[in-house]
Amino acid sequence: MPPQPFFSTPQQRLALARQRYFEDGVRPSGLVSESVIQSWSRCVHGHRDPVERIAFNPVTPSRIHSALSRSQVLLQAAATDLVQLEDTLAGTACTAILTDHQGVVVHATRSAADHGEVLLPLARRVGVSLDEEHIGTGAPGVTLRTEQPCLVLGGEHFFGNLQQLHCAAAPIRDVHGRLAAVLDLTSEGRPFGFDAAAVVALYATTIENQLLRAQSSEHLVVHLQTSPALLGTPMEGLAGLDASGRIAWLNNVAARLLGVEQGEAGLHADDVFGIALNRLALLTRASDAALHRLPNGLNVWIAARMQARDGAGPLVQLRAPARAEPARIPVAEPVAATLRDNDRHLIVQTLQACAGNVSKAARKLGVSRGLIYRHLKQAKAEPEPADV
Repeated sequence: MPPQPFFSTPQQRLALARQRYFEDGVRPSGLVSESVIQSWSRCVHGHRDPVERIAFNPVTPSRIHSALSRSQVLLQAAATDLVQLEDTLAGTACTAILTDHQGVVVHATRSAADHGEVLLPLARRVGVSLDEEHIGTGAPGVTLRTEQPCLVLGGEHFFGNLQQLHCAAAPIRDVHGRLAAVLDLTSEGRPFGFDAAAVVALYATTIENQLLRAQSSEHLVVHLQTSPALLGTPMEGLAGLDASGRIAWLNNVAARLLGVEQGEAGLHADDVFGIALNRLALLTRASDAALHRLPNGLNVWIAARMQARDGAGPLVQLRAPARAEPARIPVAEPVAATLRDNDRHLIVQTLQACAGNVSKAARKLGVSRGLIYRHLKQAKAEPEPADV
């Protein structure tokens, strides 16, 4: 007899795994992933039956309103990427689903064509809960529990009537390092025809980076990578620094490049970047990234931009150098003691260069006129510049 004679296809392998676990009480290690086995175990310990027919919970207008209200910042941060993801999936049978940190659907795309779906139209409704407690083993629910990417295909779903689904999910974290949302790709009735895990991970990372910036308030956001071509992409590292130079947050890429743990307390720019805060602040004036050696010895391309309280974008548009030639980190010149003061200093300089014209200065900096007025007011220097 050849080894493992009962399965030569994924369907047969899954059938054997279910038989061993649910009928024989044997752990099917090697047949399905460990995250799926652990999810099955949690469902069994919750006294759930695999043959139980699961219905997606009904939603009411108040539940929909509540879910959307809680997720306004998330939805605003993800809006552009969700539109792009819908375009990406337009030729597939997949639906992209975004849930909040509790597993409640807050956004879903629709397939361009009718693929005879029965479950997905119910599962993707705003307000539906996709956590493990409601639908058993599924990629969104497992990711909610483990905070790790997950792939659940067909028969890996705990409940039999959900085994037509194929899903891949990835976590999205906030500035506190906590799970903020889950992004999921689901196909009904047919396997993925592409690497769904890679696609969902890419878009989850992009949305996470947008959310980190959206949740920052008057932070200096530092961008870094080993190649300048990766700046401005999902592969860039991001770090948010507060006015004292303390690192308020890091994304996963930045943490790996800097050799620190996400959420590690007490980190300062001097120690991690090997650059004083005022020198990092000077990088906001440059449009090119600069090559810099970190204290751990790694050479990275680095750029910075200021994140204003009202969510205004970079004071200088970030771009990588046209050629990968090292620019110099600016030599520290006498600048204000805090990021806020440095920001005002840049605004005042730009106003002077624009002969006091607020509209012109706002266009040059890429910010709103209101932001300029607020900074001037806070500095108790409210001039009467010409406006058009």
